[in-house]
Amino acid sequence: MSDILNPEIAARLKRNDDGLFAAVVQEKSTGDVLMMAWMDDEALARTLATRKATYYSRSRQQYWVKGETSGHTQYVHEVRLDCDGDTVLLVVDQVGAACHTGTHTCFDTDVLLGAEQPG
Repeated sequence: MSDILNPEIAARLKRNDDGLFAAVVQEKSTGDVLMMAWMDDEALARTLATRKATYYSRSRQQYWVKGETSGHTQYVHEVRLDCDGDTVLLVVDQVGAACHTGTHTCFDTDVLLGAEQPG
């Protein structure tokens, strides 16, 4: 497993002051947006090498593989870089809850604006 990111990919990334960029996670089968987490170059390199979603915890200041302790794993099918280079999209198979609260997605609690009904 390589923890070193391909230099061509690394050159395209735009990181925040902490060296991190956003990772948005989408479920392959449903299209649901499951969660958002942070990555750095090493987390992305590990994800690309293993297909196991690996993130960087800002609070614990360490790497974590989704599901390593909970069993709620993410198998990564695709990783895409957005046009600005500051966000990656992971398309995954989710086993169990994606959210740390135990829900399937982190975006199912508060709907701030719902879909309008036509007419």
